[in-house]
This record gives sequence, structure tokens and C-alpha cells, in this order.
Amino acid sequence: MSGLAGLPVGAILDYASVLIFALTGALVASRQQLDVVGFIFIAALTAVGGGTLRDLLLGRDPVFWVGRPGFILLIAAAAVLVFFTAHLLESRYRALLWLDACALAVAVPAGVAVTMALGHGPVIVLIMGVITGSFGGLMRDVVCNEVPLTLKQGELYLSCAFAGAAAALILTALGFAGLPALIGCGLVTFALRAGSLRFGWSLPVYKARPPRTRG
Repeated sequence: MSGLAGLPVGAILDYASVLIFALTGALVASRQQLDVVGFIFIAALTAVGGGTLRDLLLGRDPVFWVGRPGFILLIAAAAVLVFFTAHLLESRYRALLWLDACALAVAVPAGVAVTMALGHGPVIVLIMGVITGSFGGLMRDVVCNEVPLTLKQGELYLSCAFAGAAAALILTALGFAGLPALIGCGLVTFALRAGSLRFGWSLPVYKARPPRTRG
């Protein structure tokens, strides 16, 4: 399945997710008041972390950004752009949340597309969709000592990635394989994440209860 300029759709989605995740990484670097090299490092960690883990687990050789070094140039450009413009944003954290939601909605379909193209079954497609969408941001937040968005209480995140990947599988099973399934994946992922940010949608969380005492 090819897209623009003859590139596979998975590669195009990788480029888009890398760009947007790089911007989120650079925004977190601005909150930590790092230098420009720190901006590029955190942007790169965020942008390629999930896709790198995906490719290593799937045995892809080379890893996507090693085979196309232009990804690194794109990341560096995004990081430098944010380094010089982050101060113009009224709320960098709010911008971070919405950019991250957009990145998630692109990265999950990217992971799904790559995994399906390699012929893997539904379980692996689900797992790789979640990994591609969430692990870069998780690495970013852990390294920068931020509360990980992926695990933040009261917000949908991992469940959005899971639902998006599941939507792609369902659409494929219904005969809408390829681009329609990936579009549906992205829309479901973004709609759930946006609903969590805008309306406070969430799943029930575990609440500890004191053990019962015998009378």
C-alpha cells in the first residue's frame, strides 16, 4: 500500500508522528529549561522511541530511522524551531497535551500499518499499535521527571491507543482494509483522547479498600 511519492503509508505515518512527537518532546524540554542540544535529544527520544521498540520487537532491519536518516534531520529542525518559539505560547502544557493527542492519533495507525504489512495477527497488531503510540512519550516523561501522560490517573491514553488499533482490526475484518482502516484507527484514537482532555472522559480506576476484619 503506497502513499505520496511512492512511500508506503506506514512510512508516511511514521514521518508525521515523528514530527509531531518531536514537537511535544521539545515542549517538555522547554519546561525543563534545557539547552538546544537537550531539546534535540528529548525530541528525538520522544519521536523515535515507540517506533524503535516496535521495529526491534518485529525484527525489522534496519530500524525505520536508521534506514531513513532524514527522520533525524526532521527531529532536529522541529526541536530548534520550538527552542526559539516556545516562549510565544500562552500555555505550553496545554499545547503539549493537544499536540500529543495528535501524535498519538498518527503513531497508532503507523504501528498498525507496519505490523499488518509484515503479516502479523490481531494480537501483535494491537500490541504494536499501542507501543508505537505510547512508548516515546513515556520515555520522554520519565527522563524529564514528569508524570507520564500514558499513566496519568483520570485520563484516557493507553486505552485510546488500544481502541484505535482495535478499530483498525474491526474495519479490516469488515472489508475496509488499508487506508480506510487506518483512517478509522486515527479518528477513534483522537476522538477518545480529545474527549478525555475536553470533557474529562475516563475509565474507572482501582481504589484500595481496607481488608475486612473478622469479628
